[in-house]
Amino acid sequence: MYIKIILSYILGFLRISVEGYFIERFINLCVSKNILLWKTNREKSTFLKANITIRDFKKIAPIAKKTKCKIKIETKKGLPFIFNKYKKRKIFFVFLFLIVIAIIALSNFVWNIQVEGNSKIPTEEIIATLKQEGLDIGKLKGSIDTKQIVDKMRLDRNDLAWIGIELKGTNAHVRVVEADLKPEIIKEDEYCNIIATKPGIIVKVNAVNGTPVVKEGDVIKEGSILIAGWLEGKYTGTRYVHANGVVQAKVWYSQTEKVELKELKNVRTEKLENKYSVKLNNFQINFYKTLSKFEKYDTIIQNKKLKLFSDFYLPIEIIKITNYELEQRQEEHTKEEAKNIAVERAKEVLDKQVENKENILNTYINYKETDNAVEAQVIYEVLEDIGTKDKIVF
Repeated sequence: MYIKIILSYILGFLRISVEGYFIERFINLCVSKNILLWKTNREKSTFLKANITIRDFKKIAPIAKKTKCKIKIETKKGLPFIFNKYKKRKIFFVFLFLIVIAIIALSNFVWNIQVEGNSKIPTEEIIATLKQEGLDIGKLKGSIDTKQIVDKMRLDRNDLAWIGIELKGTNAHVRVVEADLKPEIIKEDEYCNIIATKPGIIVKVNAVNGTPVVKEGDVIKEGSILIAGWLEGKYTGTRYVHANGVVQAKVWYSQTEKVELKELKNVRTEKLENKYSVKLNNFQINFYKTLSKFEKYDTIIQNKKLKLFSDFYLPIEIIKITNYELEQRQEEHTKEEAKNIAVERAKEVLDKQVENKENILNTYINYKETDNAVEAQVIYEVLEDIGTKDKIVF
């Protein structure tokens, strides 16, 4: 039934009204004759509106006569009636023909690259690499060897564990799986030391293999040897080994923030302006003056590529530029308020640096005050494993 309704939009259909005392009988006879009526709207017991195909309309005259109903055509819809309406307008059909030809021609090119699966590698970087390998906006699809591009990118980039490219319509759908990059693995049969990755004070040394050269309470620098890759025996002498073990130390993260007692801040007003431009592949048309009417402003740019279907993009991009007016306002703080603001800002920075918050042993805060500002230094004391293996080269 649904296929028949869809075809009716292509072949044409009629919106009719049926009036009479035997509407029910009229409908039942149509059903028995396999005459399809859809979008029926019965306004009252003697009046009905419905859609019917052109072919079926020719069959209902005997039924209308039998049930003593009057049939009236309300509207005519579908492609046949549209073509009939514009058959004398040659320019319209020429223009329509050119559009169809243009769409067919454009469908042979790639007009959009969609990247999914990346979180660490910027999308722009992946697209730039794809361009170097032969996949770019405006490229003829027939000239793109996706397998060769995939193989080349897997070989050249060790930060990609997997990549797949699928050309759908005018869209290049690129899926990637990022590699979990690990430090250089030293084989068990190779000699190595364990060295410090950062400065700190030793808390615990647990050497499984090798000779500990530091003890609890020692202050060490970055790169200091913690567990040496050698053992010394009374009878065996000195022999080199693959050092293993865990070394924990107290390390410190520090951040200083300064807050003026009278701060000048840029605050958005309610005023804004929208500017638009159209980009045709690499050619951009601006419908606005380059400069903003605001003296100070924030700018947000939104890009939207036009598409006919889900994967059929056109080489047309609408660019919307929104400028929000900024007004400079003075905000006054007491010294206590300035201290709290400075500490919060410093902690916000430090929280991004410390991976495991549970390992924070202590927090130290130092203040420095002047007549116009307050400076807060926040220090996190953190317990961390600071050892890493370093190959011994002779």
